[in-house]
Amino acid sequence: MRRRTPPPPSPLPQRGGIDPVRVRLPAGDEWATVRDHLVARLAAGADVIDGMLDAGRIVDAAGRPVPRDMAYAPGMYVWFHRELPDEELVPFAVDVVYQDEHVVVADKPHFLATTPRGSHVAETALARLRRELGLPTLGAAHRLDRLTAGLVLFTVRPEERGAYQSLFRDRRVAKEYEAVAPYDPALDLPRVVRSRIVKERGVLAAREVEGEPNAVSRVELLEHRDGRARYRLTPRTGQTHQLRVHMSALGVPILGDPLYPVVTGPVPAGDFRRPLQLLARVLEFTDPVTGREHRFVSPRALRAWSSYDEWAG
Repeated sequence: MRRRTPPPPSPLPQRGGIDPVRVRLPAGDEWATVRDHLVARLAAGADVIDGMLDAGRIVDAAGRPVPRDMAYAPGMYVWFHRELPDEELVPFAVDVVYQDEHVVVADKPHFLATTPRGSHVAETALARLRRELGLPTLGAAHRLDRLTAGLVLFTVRPEERGAYQSLFRDRRVAKEYEAVAPYDPALDLPRVVRSRIVKERGVLAAREVEGEPNAVSRVELLEHRDGRARYRLTPRTGQTHQLRVHMSALGVPILGDPLYPVVTGPVPAGDFRRPLQLLARVLEFTDPVTGREHRFVSPRALRAWSSYDEWAG
């Protein structure tokens, strides 16, 4: 099997912890110039692309500005920095709970995305940590939902990232979550929930369908009071919104969830009042590079349990 040649290194530095965009020109002869392909491929529009080209903001592998009339060359790479969206500052810190020369384990707050995506770019855990720790090569080994708080593993060296990502792919990481949700005395716990979950592109909520289960979660009751309960959730698979879907299906949806059981829409920018009461509490694994046994526990408290009136108000 022929190995694909890795792309050349970026000729542009990061900006504020954000990598430049890299575009590889595909095979084909339908474009006469690099400019024609970028206009067809990118949503920015011809005027924006022309302005970037005229300003020398789109460069080749040597860092040379690409002129408007540069001939199209399949396999060529170009780089540029995108215009960042206006983002609401997430007023909560990312706490580093462990750091060595290979990994960083961070405790991500609610409302902060893990990695740049869509309208969340500079206000992400990855971009913040790159800036704060001075580690431009930092990368995420996995992701947490933006609304979920808790532990995330980042890698320091790009050449080692695959080894850590494989831990999650091969289910060699023990993960425990904690949630606050309504208490139902009739709900028989602990139990293992199995179902088939699908998440369609462009649809906010995932849903359960008939078929072979692809999502497995263990749900345990830790304690309860005043009609609320703390639950330990142990996912054995990693489907999108899996724990949120399973808790809703059990009739005890996680407090603060804007999607389950009823979609109320995305949380408006700047609305930090009632965070989803879901926390990635424990991360445990054997380091694939050093062989060390790691177990990390988030010290965060879910506010709907520790101070419900403050959270609800």
